[in-house]
Amino acid sequence: MKNKRKKRRTKTVSRIMIITLVTIMLLVADVFCVAIGKVHPNSQTDLSPYVDSSNTVVEYTKAMRGNLYDRNGNVIAQDAKTYNIVCILDENRPSIDGEITYVKDKEATASALSKILLIDYDKVLALLSQDIYQTELGSAGRNLSKNTKDEIEALELPGIEFTDSIQRLYPNHTFASNLIGYAIADENGSTVGQMGLELYLDSYLAGQDGKRVYQVDKNGYVLPGMKEETVSAINGNDVYLTLDAGIQQALETAFKETEQKFNATSVWGGVMEIDTGKVIAWGQSPSFDPNSLENITNYNNIGSQSAFEPGSTMKTFDWAAAINEGKYDGSALADGNEFCWTSDADNNPSKTSKENSMGACIYNASQKKWGTVTLDDGLVYSLNTVAATIETEYITPAVYEQYLQDFGFFQKVDTDGLPESAGIKQFTWPADKLSLSYGQGSTVTMLQMFQAYSAIFSDGTMVKPYFVESIRDPYDSSNVIYQAETDVTGNPITEETAQQIQSILYDVVNRSDGPARFYKIPECELMGKTGTAEVAGNDGKYEAGRNIASVMLAMPADDPKVLVYYAFDAAYTVQMVTYTEPQKSLLRKIAQVYGFSGDSSSVTAVTTDQNKDVELVETQMPSLLNHTVDYSVKQLDGSNTQLTVLGGGRNVIDQYPKTSDTLTTGDRVFLLTDTSSFEMPDLTGWTRKDVAALWSITGFGFELSGEGVVTSQSVPAGTVVTKGTVIQVVFGN
Repeated sequence: MKNKRKKRRTKTVSRIMIITLVTIMLLVADVFCVAIGKVHPNSQTDLSPYVDSSNTVVEYTKAMRGNLYDRNGNVIAQDAKTYNIVCILDENRPSIDGEITYVKDKEATASALSKILLIDYDKVLALLSQDIYQTELGSAGRNLSKNTKDEIEALELPGIEFTDSIQRLYPNHTFASNLIGYAIADENGSTVGQMGLELYLDSYLAGQDGKRVYQVDKNGYVLPGMKEETVSAINGNDVYLTLDAGIQQALETAFKETEQKFNATSVWGGVMEIDTGKVIAWGQSPSFDPNSLENITNYNNIGSQSAFEPGSTMKTFDWAAAINEGKYDGSALADGNEFCWTSDADNNPSKTSKENSMGACIYNASQKKWGTVTLDDGLVYSLNTVAATIETEYITPAVYEQYLQDFGFFQKVDTDGLPESAGIKQFTWPADKLSLSYGQGSTVTMLQMFQAYSAIFSDGTMVKPYFVESIRDPYDSSNVIYQAETDVTGNPITEETAQQIQSILYDVVNRSDGPARFYKIPECELMGKTGTAEVAGNDGKYEAGRNIASVMLAMPADDPKVLVYYAFDAAYTVQMVTYTEPQKSLLRKIAQVYGFSGDSSSVTAVTTDQNKDVELVETQMPSLLNHTVDYSVKQLDGSNTQLTVLGGGRNVIDQYPKTSDTLTTGDRVFLLTDTSSFEMPDLTGWTRKDVAALWSITGFGFELSGEGVVTSQSVPAGTVVTKGTVIQVVFGN
């Protein structure tokens, strides 16, 4: 009996095991069919569309590129949120709430988009007619403003959607542009430096994009229960420059005036702190607006990449070498008429009579004969004949060459990654050696001039110019990644030599007949040296009637803190030397910013034409960018300034003066709200400085003539002025 029960239990267990095994095999087969055949055996449903359309999606979060700031924290470059168009073309895309979600009417959609985006209708239609899931519209459909996005969304075009993007903005427009450079979006939508500091500092400025990884089905729905990976974006580092926005703007304005006055081929210049090497302003004209990248005629940074023959500003180093060698007596006499020369077997020139020189003679500007002059006066009045005398009779060409080496000429300065030209030294033949004593024949850069003159205007200590003050963590500005320090590059002359040369350069400006007397300003005394150089053409020959006029100045004269270099290339006219209004406006701005104007008290009593005492109040200009006009007007209440709002926009997009600039009772303040048009103010009685500020902030075309205050304007007050309008302004007494 027991054996029968045991056999029965064994058969039961066997059946259960067989059933279980068969069930497991059926389940495995079912999974196998789904995995390999993509068909469900029971329902015979084809799972291919679902399985094949299951995608791993990677969504990127764009990192913000680091900002560029001036030394006062004013924004020079920043990223702004923009939008890219995405056109969904797949008819199988599911509807949402009964509304189609793809581009159905391609013709109507192409017509609407082409009008708003100002692109060819046929091109848009071709893109919308592709047999793909979605398309973009190229560069015309990228980096759209919110206004453009809103305008398109208002049309409620099915299948037209937007993704966020980032655009690099430069709120100051043309502003040291060949130094700053620009950055644009690459094919992945990341902003990448293409030129200037944006390029050289790209590794610091560029951030790291974040991403989100997840899975979706064929309809784009997120699959439940799947693992999701998220990595946050890391923004790029912020870079603080040594530039001062207010002084830079004054430099840009001066460029425009000089360019117009002399029809100059090019204008360039800069400002540097003598003791530290911090470059406060730097630029050139023509330049460009990095927001639009229009009218770029020169990608080079003239100050560091374009070497030129500097002319008489080089004479300073000839005199400095002789003084430093102990071979100089400023009261000693020299021939101020001509310097005729011969040479020895080593190609070293020496003075001789005209008869023995075979016609090889050096003359002064305009071949003026000065008679017998002192060596000091030879530099004050910039005599080529005395420069040649000092090089050959008080020192030697070899000594002069060594001093030029010590001053850093004909070698790269190597600062902040800027591309540079080392210049060309022509010093083989006697004529080359003599020409270099007065700045012809060989070429140097403005960057080299800054470095060399830092020794002349100080105690003989030479410092390297630099532009990058610090690089900081975008999330914690107290976390300094890089901090610049003053870099002493040599001591080519002694303090005593520097003081002696400074006393001569003081006379260049402050004598009643000094060549640089036209640069004098009321705020403080200056010292400096002028230069007028011939310009070599492409054939290597000097072009008749064409010159580079330049000046190197230091201020204040009793304790130089800031040097200023300014040069332009134009057809020669005597006004190249005598007309200095643009440069003086720049100098006065520098004096104001640095407090070189004497009494620095914030409140002063002044007397008006009506003989009434008026309290002159000085305040700081607030930051009004991106604020509403109403808010901005309230912020300026009580400043007693003359406010002009330009354009019909709601928010302020630019301002003059710049943030933190000194604002004085009676100053003009401009708030720009629209770059395309503005209502012309009545300019009657405005100063040249006032009009130049209006010119600078609007970027419109102005033509200025005359001196004094505005007496007439070609566009009547109250007229709406649009881009392309040339506004003629006449000044008089």
